[in-house]
Amino acid sequence: MMFTGCFSDSYTFAFNRNMNSTAYTMVNVAEVNATLSGYTDNICVDYGNYKQSDSYIHAEAGGFFDITDREVLYGKNLYERMNPASLTKVMTALVALKYGNLTDTVVVTENAMVKESGAQTAGFKVGDIMSLEQALNIMMVCSANDAALTVAEHVGGSVDQFVALMNAEALRIGATGTHFTNPHGLTDEEHKTTPYDMYLIFNEALKNETFKTIINQVAYTTQYTDANGNLKDFSSDSTNLFFKGSFEIPSDIVVLGGKTGTTNAAGSCLMIYSKDSDNHYYISVVLNAEDRDTVYKDTVSLMCLKD
Repeated sequence: MMFTGCFSDSYTFAFNRNMNSTAYTMVNVAEVNATLSGYTDNICVDYGNYKQSDSYIHAEAGGFFDITDREVLYGKNLYERMNPASLTKVMTALVALKYGNLTDTVVVTENAMVKESGAQTAGFKVGDIMSLEQALNIMMVCSANDAALTVAEHVGGSVDQFVALMNAEALRIGATGTHFTNPHGLTDEEHKTTPYDMYLIFNEALKNETFKTIINQVAYTTQYTDANGNLKDFSSDSTNLFFKGSFEIPSDIVVLGGKTGTTNAAGSCLMIYSKDSDNHYYISVVLNAEDRDTVYKDTVSLMCLKD
């Protein structure tokens, strides 16, 4: 027997069965409601009363969430499972900030060497040394896949163990349509999430002030050392083109940060954290747009739905 929650088909709550009896143990309804109330008090709940027209965005899927009033304002294929590309790194940062220590010394190993042609990297070499904080900044601002692998191996002990932490965290926050196979988002047919799950993951990460500071950077510059102790300079602009003024946004909207992602399998993807002049805060998610211009224009269209 199953109870289904009132907010989505994605959540179910089972009765506990006494294996020594043919009877089922009934769950205390008041306790269940109290648990659900506490959970849904902090997220945008899908009651199905949001804008759903395909005309608002051209991408395959997306969503727009008022995280101040906890409302879903728009959804298109909110529960369609697809590849999120480098939006994955939001979960990587979330897990690293939860389990890692920013002052830790991190050493780049052979496991961080990305061999996929065209993949974004910071150009790390085996033996490079930096802090976990530096690696996280490079991963998020530059979207460097070698930085993501370096973070994962250090925090998890191995990349596989770190990915297990990512999937456990996804389940903990209710992202039940998500299954990660790596910490960077490079193509894997089993690496899937949904627009609503990406909102949940981003929303959870935004509870961390360090995360908000990292994604708010227009550029990042630092120095780390190579295996011989020589200083190496690193500098990169953010991959978030809103910070460069490349796309016009509504006059009363301020972009506070976000994450980009692009692969052949995932198309162009973008998540943005923003606020308006009334200090209402929003998360927009766009997945699988046909190109970079489309994903940014779709995001601007979503921002216009705030009223």
